[in-house]
Amino acid sequence: MNDYLKYWVPVLMLASAFAGLMAGGDWVWAGVATFPLLAVLDSLLPRDYSVRHMRSAALANIPIWISAVGPVLLYGVLAWRVSATPLTPSQSAGAVLSMAWMGVVPLIPAAHELYHMRDRISRTVGRYAHICIFDCTRDIGHVVGHHIDVATENDADTAPRGQNLYAFTANSLIETTRYAFSKEAGALRKNGLSAWNLRHRAYRALLALVIFHAILFLIGGWQGVLYGLAAQLISRCWVECFNYFQHYGLVRLPGAPIGRRHVWNHLGWLSRTSTFEITNHADHHQNSYQAYYLLQPHRQSIEMPSVFVCFLTALIPPIWHHLVIMPALKRWDLEYATAEERVLAAAQNRRAGWPDWLNEPATASEHSATVGI
Repeated sequence: MNDYLKYWVPVLMLASAFAGLMAGGDWVWAGVATFPLLAVLDSLLPRDYSVRHMRSAALANIPIWISAVGPVLLYGVLAWRVSATPLTPSQSAGAVLSMAWMGVVPLIPAAHELYHMRDRISRTVGRYAHICIFDCTRDIGHVVGHHIDVATENDADTAPRGQNLYAFTANSLIETTRYAFSKEAGALRKNGLSAWNLRHRAYRALLALVIFHAILFLIGGWQGVLYGLAAQLISRCWVECFNYFQHYGLVRLPGAPIGRRHVWNHLGWLSRTSTFEITNHADHHQNSYQAYYLLQPHRQSIEMPSVFVCFLTALIPPIWHHLVIMPALKRWDLEYATAEERVLAAAQNRRAGWPDWLNEPATASEHSATVGI
């Protein structure tokens, strides 16, 4: 039972946001206050390499469903709060940021788990829960694109070496949307339909947004709509930021087998539990239908800091590049990459203006060994 209880951490986070918005005043900061708390605690706690012992899918999925549906309902509470009593500028910021953070964690990991399930109801709920980040077509690019193109230049979720968080986020906002729309249009053409046919999921996504904001208007008027829209857009940017850390700088030949080495794992206790193992996803890229609690920690992976710490350091690119990711990528190139991947890595290092560690005399002898993972 202990393993089941671990995954109620994101439910507690969601409950804090609900309670804060219901209480009003400065309590509206309660939701987003869980972010720095997670960052500190996850850095202090030891790495978690334990395998979960959970046999009941029904029990394991209860917090998933709460964490996917809860943030959608929380937007109604936000709309009510901003219309019920005036908020100061600081309180307005707290309310919007708390709502936005709930759209990142726990919603994204929970929705991600749902749309990777095999039944239609779970996939549909996971897909439309993404209304919280203004993107109900996100699963298209993730399933059809990311899981095929990961660690290649074709993957918008894999940041090339040298790219900072801000450039990546701006590019990803455009490319993930463009890719999803393009893939959906291509699927329609294969069925003999126009790319503009009403079956295109973009129309349903737009309709969902209209209905969603109409409900916010009924609850909180135009204030409810504007606050909701602000939270959605911030949440969407925040989500793209967290994608930055999962694959940064990793390389793979297009079409080559995807190995566990082609993702970064963040195996902190809270990184794993608060995100339903989305930071422990090497196995996920081997079998995307594998339930979160069955994923095995990759003990041979290069240890990365807490995903929350990665976010904070990436806000200052020189710190992220020189203290966090360059040392990790140097080791990856020398110990994990194939000969073909080292060629790609060297090219990216040159474009980024990084040191040519693959040709350093001290490491030349290391180039002959490749870890087959």
